[in-house]
Amino acid sequence: MVSVLAGVMASVITKLTALLGEEYTKLKGVRREVEFMKDELSSMNALLHRLAEVDCDLDVQKKEWRNQVREMSYDIEDCIDDFMKNLGQTDMAKAGGLVQSLVQQLKALRARHQISSQIQGLKARVEDASKRRMRYKLDERTFEPSISRAIDPRLPSLYAESDGLVGIDKPRDQLIKWLMEGVDPSVQQLKVISIVGPGGLGKTTLANEVYRKLEGKFQCRAFVSLSQQPDVKKILRSILSQVSQQEYANIDIWDEEKLINAIREFLKNKRYFVIIDDIWSSQAWKIIKCALFPNNVGSKIMTTTRNITIAKSCCSPHHDHVYEIAPLTASNSMSLFVRRIFGSGDMCPPQLEEVSSQILKKCGGSPLAIITVASLLANKASTNEEWDRVYNSIGLTLEKDASVEEMRRILSLSYDDLPHHLKTCLLYLSIFPEDYEIQRDRLIRRWIAEGFINTEGGQDLEEIAERYFNDLINRSMIQPVKIQFDGRVDSCRVHDMILDLLISKSVEENFATFVGGQNQKLLLQHKIRRLSLNCYSQEHVIVPPTAIISHCRSLSIFGYAEQMPSLSKFPVLRVLDIENGEEMESSYIEHVWKLWQLKYLRLDVRTISAFPEQLGELQNLQTLDIRWTKIRKLPKNIVQLQNLTCLRVHSLELPEGVGNLHALQELREIKVRWDSSASSLLELGRLTKLRILGLRWCIINTHSNKEAFVENLVSSLCKLGRLNLRSLCIRSDYGYSIPLKEMYGYSIDFLLDSWFPSPNLLQKFQMDAYYFFPRVPAWIPSLENLTCLDININPVKEETLEILGALPALLFLWLSSESAAPKQRLVISSNMFTCLKELRFTCWNNGEGLMFEAGAMPSLEKLEVPLDAGRNLDFGIQHLSSLTHVIVKIICTGATVQEVEASEDAIRNTATLLPNQPSLEIRSWGEEIW
Repeated sequence: MVSVLAGVMASVITKLTALLGEEYTKLKGVRREVEFMKDELSSMNALLHRLAEVDCDLDVQKKEWRNQVREMSYDIEDCIDDFMKNLGQTDMAKAGGLVQSLVQQLKALRARHQISSQIQGLKARVEDASKRRMRYKLDERTFEPSISRAIDPRLPSLYAESDGLVGIDKPRDQLIKWLMEGVDPSVQQLKVISIVGPGGLGKTTLANEVYRKLEGKFQCRAFVSLSQQPDVKKILRSILSQVSQQEYANIDIWDEEKLINAIREFLKNKRYFVIIDDIWSSQAWKIIKCALFPNNVGSKIMTTTRNITIAKSCCSPHHDHVYEIAPLTASNSMSLFVRRIFGSGDMCPPQLEEVSSQILKKCGGSPLAIITVASLLANKASTNEEWDRVYNSIGLTLEKDASVEEMRRILSLSYDDLPHHLKTCLLYLSIFPEDYEIQRDRLIRRWIAEGFINTEGGQDLEEIAERYFNDLINRSMIQPVKIQFDGRVDSCRVHDMILDLLISKSVEENFATFVGGQNQKLLLQHKIRRLSLNCYSQEHVIVPPTAIISHCRSLSIFGYAEQMPSLSKFPVLRVLDIENGEEMESSYIEHVWKLWQLKYLRLDVRTISAFPEQLGELQNLQTLDIRWTKIRKLPKNIVQLQNLTCLRVHSLELPEGVGNLHALQELREIKVRWDSSASSLLELGRLTKLRILGLRWCIINTHSNKEAFVENLVSSLCKLGRLNLRSLCIRSDYGYSIPLKEMYGYSIDFLLDSWFPSPNLLQKFQMDAYYFFPRVPAWIPSLENLTCLDININPVKEETLEILGALPALLFLWLSSESAAPKQRLVISSNMFTCLKELRFTCWNNGEGLMFEAGAMPSLEKLEVPLDAGRNLDFGIQHLSSLTHVIVKIICTGATVQEVEASEDAIRNTATLLPNQPSLEIRSWGEEIW
């Protein structure tokens, strides 16, 4: 396993063992040296792991030795990899003609001579390291034993539930009062409220609570976060998409002026609420406010910042307010502290009261610091001795510095307490820009490609990596952003304070190097192992010519700069991730096929339209993600990629020979149509490890191959359903814009009864296509593991709900229809949908609508339903005892403004009767009424 402290030592030992095997008997001349290095490095590796347990206590001399050994391990692996590649190419060439064979043998002799010389040099470095080890007497050190830690499962509740917060009610209610009080009922001027305070005191949390509480009070709203180097165009795009709730063609290429005009036009005469979080410069605010001013219909803006001058500049001196956030009081600090450790708001155990008060005094009322230290203590024994040790460790690092630095050092203490495998995974997040939303799946696959995830007893690498991810969330080191219905975190973000810490640690350990943004000053001292180019905040980002990038294993590019380093300068690259390079030329990736070590390739570059034909040379490639490119055809030899586990494309046809991709576990979104290749469709069934399949339906005006198409696709789906298929998503290429007269080519009614036996392992079935099943498919009722169902059925009848309501594991249901059964209520009784957490019902012709009986859906937390204006207002929502969020779509077509307003009032009054006081969002659907 690759480690931030031990480098690639474990990998090197494995490869040295391979060099001693029968396959490499031609290396007899250097066999003794290789054996010496293997034995010596194995001993060093054991010592490195012992040093990792006490990393924070190492003196400068021992850290220097460790760093030199780590860097040496990288160099040895690069040398071995290069030799194995050359020798492998020579062996492959022996099947050629006599002349070619002789040429290759001469090259092999030269290669062996070179490797012999390199190994002699590497052996000398190993010997020197061994001698230094003896001189420093590292083996005589008394090492502290590692402490086993249990993961605390209670932390996510602090993010998910607002009642997990403390000390927030009073400031939240004060801010809401300021926001909602009118200046003049006849002319409601735009009001701006600023929250100001140091980092870590909860400005964003407070603003988010106000935002949550005011849901449904405005016609549109937006919440955006800035950074120290904000991408203003990205911020404006986010505001426009949030307030309008719609997508715009080519919005990524709009300039600031066009975005500002679009926002102003949309917000004209609309009452809106916008939060601009974490403003670092007055200039950024000046540009953003151009899009939000003027407005005289009672709109509100809230800003947060650490700078009092900026806070005042955001506000009018007449009727706006600056709210200076205060640290938590002693009682609230103790409440948060105790709740985080013991899972309740009870009193602190008497024997720990004194040391708890001392720890909280050091935290200075900062929620972030309190949660950080409490998270550390939650995994320790609840004894005075253990807590005193933590307190003394904090004291030694905090006494000399100011408050912000104090909190940073508390975070460092929490970092030092991580197991070394989590340190490595956490440091990797420093590669992403500030305030960046990091997708879980993307991060996990990059970890695997980097070699950070170690197999444990044959477990799946992705499962282990996800456990690491959840551990980091549980320890408060990363913040969840999007959480699924089943509690899984889809994406995360790194708090600014923690990111500063990670960047500092990464530079100190030569783990990653940063070019662009505020971090460029932090380089350059050693060979670069991982390079992050942040071009979002600067127009001209240049990798210094003195930088040694030939040993770089990971290249992450965010944005575009004119002077990008050529990929030919990265011969040992394992990870290549390029995002948002709108101006990047396709020629930039023409030599990507030469990166033979590449394991992860992701391109979010809309200008790239083709891959080099030699893509099949990338025999180590595991992940290929090209969804956000213009590539519409894959090279034929892609089917040679025997290690490819994840292929993500956008509406590309299946390549011939796809069945050869035996390692494939995820394949989406593949274009299928009636004239698709019969052999390719059949070969889908040979992908025995496939877990996730995404199909994109394409309509063509022919029925020539329909029967063969149906037979081949169903055959493959039946085979996959008997094996490992967990998720099937069917999307359309044309969405809802296709004329109904052409829908004959879009039907998937052949799936109603043909999937046999049922895919028992299926957990997710999703339809995003303009087609409606006439009834529930015959294979769905037997799916005991189905947790997520997004399905179109027309019409929806009582029988439909009875069948779906009996699914034992269903947590999420999105049921779409053109019409519900007329002249009768669709009743949901207490014995249906017992586990369901989220229900979305979409239906234009709602009929009499749904009716929830007493005791119905006891676990339901989120509900989205349509209601006809003026009708169907009593639908039993008061019986849904667990609701936390409600969206009601009022169908306004044919209704008067008075009827719509009366419906809104009735819905709000009903919602107030619910025990959990859920957030309520009311949307008009159909004719615009504002």
